Amino acid sequence: MIKIKRALISVSDKTGIVELGKALAKFGVEILSTGGTAKTLAQNNIPVIEVSDYTGFPEMLDGRVKTLHPGIHGGLLALRKNPEHMETLQKHGIGLIDMVVVNLYPFEKTVAKPDVTREEAIENIDIGGPSMLRSAAKNNQSVAVLCNPGQYAAVIAEMEKNKGSVSEKTAQGLAEEVFKTTSRYDAAIHAYLSKGSADAAAGTFPATLNLGLKKLQELRYGENPHQKAAFYAEAGQAAGLASLKQLWGKELSFNNILDLNAAVNITKEFADPAVVFVKH
Repeated sequence: MIKIKRALISVSDKTGIVELGKALAKFGVEILSTGGTAKTLAQNNIPVIEVSDYTGFPEMLDGRVKTLHPGIHGGLLALRKNPEHMETLQKHGIGLIDMVVVNLYPFEKTVAKPDVTREEAIENIDIGGPSMLRSAAKNNQSVAVLCNPGQYAAVIAEMEKNKGSVSEKTAQGLAEEVFKTTSRYDAAIHAYLSKGSADAAAGTFPATLNLGLKKLQELRYGENPHQKAAFYAEAGQAAGLASLKQLWGKELSFNNILDLNAAVNITKEFADPAVVFVKH
């Protein structure tokens, strides 16, 4: 079991963060935080220590550098059973951090805006967040890491059941979710930045293609009835089949999706409103 004694919370999406903070405080967890998150917690009477006070190093470069500090990553990455690691932390006055709660700057949401500028997109590339998530996830045998608000309730329930502790199995599952999240995040950044690449300008296919897709739904079956299938779309996609709502009928199959795609493409050939009927 991983006993949670100190947690670092720094979130863009503050959904559920007050409830989580109160639960951690109830367990006697020391909470470190940054910027707006620290302000939100303090306004709700949740004891919190600013990361800059904890590390003795101020936030700088308009907040671009806040948590990139040995006092943070040393406390996340140190192997608890390695005497040399623990001696090093003691020598430099670095404390252990047992939980990280971080969600990332909303890059995908930002670049989905029709009037987004390249400068605005760049500023929404998170650096410290992925670094903390990856450090905590790498050391999941000793650190629990939460990367989205949907995980809070289950972790709180487990801590209540285990007197403030989280199982190593749970921590491993949380770590897996982190690497899924950061890989999709990086793929979205690459996809946006590569739009202006030489390959894109020349109309040629890129040498590598990284896709960050989100599952929208399980399908009734694949191309054949004995096969499984699912429907995926780019995260944040607001048009096309991914935006359509099924009003009636059976759960869709892979072939239904293909038919719908054909119908949409045929409709696009008409300048005036049109209706397309498809039967496979």
